[in-house]
Amino acid sequence: MKIGFIGTGVMGGAIAEHLLDAGNTLTVYNRTKSKTDKLVAKGATWASNPKAVAEQSDVIFSMVGYPQDVETIYFDDDGIFAGVKPGSIVVDMTTSTPTLAKRIAEAAPAHHVTALDAPVSGGDIGAQNATLTIMVGGDQATFDKVLPLFNQVGKSVHRFGEAGAGQHAKMANQIMIAGTMTGLTEMLVYAKAAGLNLPDVLATLSAGGADNWSMDTYVPRIFKHDYTPGFFAKHFLKDLRIALDEADKMHLNLPATDAAKQLYEQLVDDQHLGNDGTQALVKLWWGEEA
Repeated sequence: MKIGFIGTGVMGGAIAEHLLDAGNTLTVYNRTKSKTDKLVAKGATWASNPKAVAEQSDVIFSMVGYPQDVETIYFDDDGIFAGVKPGSIVVDMTTSTPTLAKRIAEAAPAHHVTALDAPVSGGDIGAQNATLTIMVGGDQATFDKVLPLFNQVGKSVHRFGEAGAGQHAKMANQIMIAGTMTGLTEMLVYAKAAGLNLPDVLATLSAGGADNWSMDTYVPRIFKHDYTPGFFAKHFLKDLRIALDEADKMHLNLPATDAAKQLYEQLVDDQHLGNDGTQALVKLWWGEEA
């Protein structure tokens, strides 16, 4: 199948590579061209803009940073909708807003195409190992057509409803992750202050009721002073802001999520550490020692 992929960063690049390795023809675009070099070396074709990707593809995936980036790559003069072929499918895997997902889906029929929103969970490891969880919004027939491709990059794929439903599911995921990230951070801060052996604490908690994916994935990185992003702190802050905005629209108060947002605002906006991974939250306590 002729696949297009726009946004080949930490996660998008790994996802695109799995699609290429599965035997699909791949056309790629990334704002920083060098981030597509590995894919091009393996046989992918570089395109100069999203329009050119769409012109050469039957299914166009996108995975960029922020909702405004999604809007640009879809609606600009050199965007996806400017070049998409009738009968194609567009799939946005960016964690974005349900409102924008609905806007893309509503615009698609005018171009004789269909759209899915399909954000993912699993971080860099999930992308590298093709074990992502994929949360999808859009019509059932389009989902069924794309499912074989989803299965090439993920281990759990679920359609939650019409356009925007995938983004709502991802917000629920990020609300849960917010709790595990603050929990593992404060656990480390407390255990260290109490004079406990931190590797022993991790081994013990991992064997009991406190075990969770965030702790198992990120605490070993913290021990190694590794703050490279499996998921950028700045992108997680973006997600928490979207989640709280959507909660506000539903007249929900989520105080724990709001507290996590405020901590990540300190990390990203005040400490200027948005390009670190989410595990860098511990730096708010440990500073240069982290």
